[in-house]
Amino acid sequence: MNWFMAVVKKYAVFNGRARRKEYWMFVLFYILIAIGLAIVESLVGSPGILGLILSLGLLVPSLAVSIRRLHDTERSGWWILIGFVPLVGFIVLLVFMCLEGTSGPNRFGADPKAEPEPA
Repeated sequence: MNWFMAVVKKYAVFNGRARRKEYWMFVLFYILIAIGLAIVESLVGSPGILGLILSLGLLVPSLAVSIRRLHDTERSGWWILIGFVPLVGFIVLLVFMCLEGTSGPNRFGADPKAEPEPA
């Protein structure tokens, strides 16, 4: 949960780099929270308002951590737009998010593995 909160605290930080662990832990907790809200909404009979609020509230942090993840792989944040290409774009973006980041500093900042992990 610390990884999730660390991303939310960097709400609109689009510069710098994000390591794989930071990105995928954020995605994991995002999915778990969304599933939990979907279950609660189905039990209550709600039309999906809570899920919509979650999605809108975490839209900017999701974009920010995705762009920082691309920076870690030495790619510009504009590569996130490849996700709009049907089928192929999602696969390419998934591969980019799974690749190991460049070791040492790159043009986007210092190596995030050299920084301490959130406690």
